Amino acid sequence: MSVAVVQTDEARRGRPALRRVVVSGVGVISSIGVGVEEFTEGLREGRSGVSPITAFDTTGFAHVNGCEVRDFKPEVWIRRTPVEQLGRASQFAVAAARMALSDAGLDEEGLRHRRGHISIGTTDGGSREIDLLTEAEVAAGPESWDPGIVRTIPAGRLSAAIAGELGMSDVEAMTFATACSAGNYSIGSGVDAIRLGEADFALCGGADAVCRKTFTAFYRLGTIAPDYCRPFDRNRKGILTGEGAAVLLLESLESALARGARIYAEVLGYGLNCDAYHPVAPDQDSITRCMRLALEDAGVRPEEVDLISAHGTGTKANDVTECRSVNEVFGGRPPRTVSLKSMIGHTMGAASAIAAAACSLAITHGFIPPTVNHVETDPECEIDCVPNHSVPADLRIVQSNGLAFAGNNAVVLFGKYKEQVK
Repeated sequence: MSVAVVQTDEARRGRPALRRVVVSGVGVISSIGVGVEEFTEGLREGRSGVSPITAFDTTGFAHVNGCEVRDFKPEVWIRRTPVEQLGRASQFAVAAARMALSDAGLDEEGLRHRRGHISIGTTDGGSREIDLLTEAEVAAGPESWDPGIVRTIPAGRLSAAIAGELGMSDVEAMTFATACSAGNYSIGSGVDAIRLGEADFALCGGADAVCRKTFTAFYRLGTIAPDYCRPFDRNRKGILTGEGAAVLLLESLESALARGARIYAEVLGYGLNCDAYHPVAPDQDSITRCMRLALEDAGVRPEEVDLISAHGTGTKANDVTECRSVNEVFGGRPPRTVSLKSMIGHTMGAASAIAAAACSLAITHGFIPPTVNHVETDPECEIDCVPNHSVPADLRIVQSNGLAFAGNNAVVLFGKYKEQVK
């Protein structure tokens, strides 16, 4: 099957053909590896990023594990902006963008005068830096805070900092705050910009840092796992909060071919919806609709999908609901369905961006990452989650699910690049 189905289906529907969009650069920062090579190795090995949280004082919490990034050196990647002027999430975003640019064989001088699009998803923005304030400073309010701290906090800083670091002026920079699906929202935004010819390139992804606010919120909800995250396992007990970032360099297929770029994957299509059903409970019908929207946009039939990177948080409600939706869409015969959160924890707004990087790398290198920490599949989760060990696979089409609080759902389809059959 040719994965150039977007063009074929657009023509069949009588709509104008859109430019094909490809991933030609990947930058990733995670608890199982920083950079493309380390991250790919971590995925293959089923590496665990779990360790006791050090980002804040965990006194009083019964469970204190998380998935922090240990070996990140921002000064290696951030060259123009003083590192101390960026919060940790912004450091992640800027560094991942530079990684993606370098990985794509591009430099900032070559892009400075081209039309660009930057979109970054996040849940917490610069909330990590609020953890540095004393109780008295928090009580006194923002007007009393050090201006340096105040500048690092706004969520919009994540995308603006990338534009500033790369010296780009002819660029649209936006930040999506649609919680755990924000990375996929940002990718969809970049896809539209390239498809419609509004931008020559797009840097899209997500970034978040471990912070007390989010950890405490999930802890109070009773959803923090005591040791490990075990998606789809009968005895799973919840999530682990994580951190990191991923940024994809997107460009048109024509542009990538003209400069002889390596193509990791083609972005075939995406789907978005928001049901606003409940602040935290997922809605099965809405998730099902979102997956079908993505498949329709990509021009892909369910039976053509080889792998699903699930949202897979490791909570009872999410795993069962998502698996039921998957089985509904795929007629009870779903492709292998894995959860990266078993390795890297829930990286919030970076989650689906890191998953997008993993999907692109899995397609390129021909393997399926495992769902680790797995003992026994919950009978209500009727899927093959590729337990504990990666497997080789010729992946043609991969689906990545991002499902967020308040029903903000986003699904993206990636395909192995194949020339259009004439």
